Amino acid sequence: MVEYDSPYKVVLHPYVTEKTMTMMEEENKLEFVVDLKANKFQIKEAVEEIFEEKVVKVHTRIDKKGKRATVKFTPEASAEELGMRIGVF
Repeated sequence: MVEYDSPYKVVLHPYVTEKTMTMMEEENKLEFVVDLKANKFQIKEAVEEIFEEKVVKVHTRIDKKGKRATVKFTPEASAEELGMRIGVF
């Protein structure tokens, strides 16, 4: 397991498409491109540290663009507000 000294080395940047915008609005989820060697637990900790919000679930997948993580936040946290904070809109 790789140790990271910064959450920004785990979570590289948001991944924004029409589909991810719909997920953000309807399912309270955001999608990120993450480090290929990061596991779900590390991704969850990094996202919670960056946004200071609780994460319910992390789903990962690897495709030709790299490793992507879909992160579901608690109902108290608004993915739309978090998206605005990071400049998705």
